[in-house]
Amino acid sequence: MHEWRSDPATVQGSKMWGVIRHKTIRPSFSAFRHFSSAAKEMTVREALNTALDEEMSADPKVFLMGEEVGEYQGAYKISKGLLEKYGPDRVLDTPITEAGFAGIGVGAAYYGLKPVVEFMTFNFSMQAIDHIINSAAKSNYMSAGQISVPIVFRGPNGAAAGVGAQHSQCYASWYGSCPGLKVLSPYSSEDARGLLKAAIRDPDPVVFLENELLYGESFPVSAEVLDSSFCLPIGKAKIEREGKDVTITAYSKMVGYALKAAETLAKEGISAEVINLRSIRPLDRSTINTSVRKTNRLVTVEEGFPQHGVGAEICTSVIEESFGYLDAPVERIAGADVPMPYAANLERLAVPQVEDIVRAAKRACYRSVPLAAAA
Repeated sequence: MHEWRSDPATVQGSKMWGVIRHKTIRPSFSAFRHFSSAAKEMTVREALNTALDEEMSADPKVFLMGEEVGEYQGAYKISKGLLEKYGPDRVLDTPITEAGFAGIGVGAAYYGLKPVVEFMTFNFSMQAIDHIINSAAKSNYMSAGQISVPIVFRGPNGAAAGVGAQHSQCYASWYGSCPGLKVLSPYSSEDARGLLKAAIRDPDPVVFLENELLYGESFPVSAEVLDSSFCLPIGKAKIEREGKDVTITAYSKMVGYALKAAETLAKEGISAEVINLRSIRPLDRSTINTSVRKTNRLVTVEEGFPQHGVGAEICTSVIEESFGYLDAPVERIAGADVPMPYAANLERLAVPQVEDIVRAAKRACYRSVPLAAAA
């Protein structure tokens, strides 16, 4: 069974499908100007909402479509206020038909519009995966560059809490393995604002993987981040915390866990460098390998399944490019290789925890207590 959802509003906006011919030229990312740091906090929800608002205001070709994005103002209130501001021609409520509205979005992108397609959860994107991959990702290549597909597929990805196996899967490695797609996964409010703006402005299809549990989290943002021209480059990771003893890579919610683990490790004399990947495809191999060549150790963290995962790709990249710098085996922390349990106690065991990261980093630094000695 799909999922219960409130009755969708009728799809409106016949004017939307005509191609808007005038062009708005804007930079793909901001030249990082120096602003005074502002002591302002913003939730990830607000960051996504303001990014959508500013991009829709700046470019009339940008429009939003999905289930409950209009009258209900978004299942997670990401699109709050947008229907009132931009009207039903540019904020379209759709029926519960992921394959249908994803296909309509791709067709609109073929003709020069810039759709932002919201999935209520990326688990439902499996209904639309044919259009995401066969219709969107492959079109530019198969048309010898004649067809551009400037579309963004966005929504919550991965595990929430108590929603069972069919609503808890991480699709980073799924979509990250597909040529023609760009795959982004923000952690902070800065990530959410800067990466969503970059995704909307990009001429290629972008899969934008948010996290439901991060929507209400607040992060400090600078005046630069709040500027309407702010945009982050796609394919560039961020070093969230510098260190010299071990490199920890993570994305989305796991970045926060990695930072907490780094704090615990610091109390025990281990200096951990935490890398927020931000971009799954393209992957910032240069930043990762540069860090490993400094720390000589690597721990990867992700919520997704371990087999064929993002961490597996990172480990392979480091072994290929920086094997001679490693002083310990690489460590992978991932979700359990099982469908997500529903029971809360089992769910916690299936998802990486801070203590798992701490133990892995200690093993990499040869600081863990051998089992025989602990007996």
